Amino acid sequence: MYYNVETNNHGLETDPFTALITPRPIGWISTLDAKGVVNLAPYSFFNLVSENPHYVMFSSRGRKDSQRNAEEQGEFVCSLATFSLKNEMLLSSLSHAPEIDEMSFSGLNAAPSGSVGPPRVKESPVALECLHHDTIELPSNEKGGENYSMVIGKVVGIYIDDHAIRDGMVDMGQLRPMAVMGYSAFSSVEPDHIFRITPPKTQS
Repeated sequence: MYYNVETNNHGLETDPFTALITPRPIGWISTLDAKGVVNLAPYSFFNLVSENPHYVMFSSRGRKDSQRNAEEQGEFVCSLATFSLKNEMLLSSLSHAPEIDEMSFSGLNAAPSGSVGPPRVKESPVALECLHHDTIELPSNEKGGENYSMVIGKVVGIYIDDHAIRDGMVDMGQLRPMAVMGYSAFSSVEPDHIFRITPPKTQS
């Protein structure tokens, strides 16, 4: 099948777009507001942007608390959402008033970060501490509709649980990170589904 995205005449019950680019990692973003209240929310539009220097981004429709806090306070933390924390991750996705601490509401504990103010999720084995770099507005196709905002952060500190490191490398099979598959479906990295491919050497 082929369809034009402006008319979106795919003929399916649900728009397939978000199910086509998968799996997508989940950005579990924690921030602080001006009063020091913790905000925690998962973002399905999240990924690394560059390796050197380290930049990450998360994006959502409408100016949510995570974006506002990251811009106003200049910092955010991304903790790894894992299979063992799937229920807490889903609880943190619920909408609350800004004065509600979603980390505590979700049954999670806050752990101090090393380089920024917002805490990481203590139960998560990995956290990226970020300084807000820029926000890029992506205009809506709908007249008067809410824009998407892409928030870019520079990673200044990284936490890795020592138990997640084996033979000098991060053991992703043990971590079992969560991923979004589209259609409200999720997946996780399983140990027996991990394989390595060595790129061929460039011929001179």
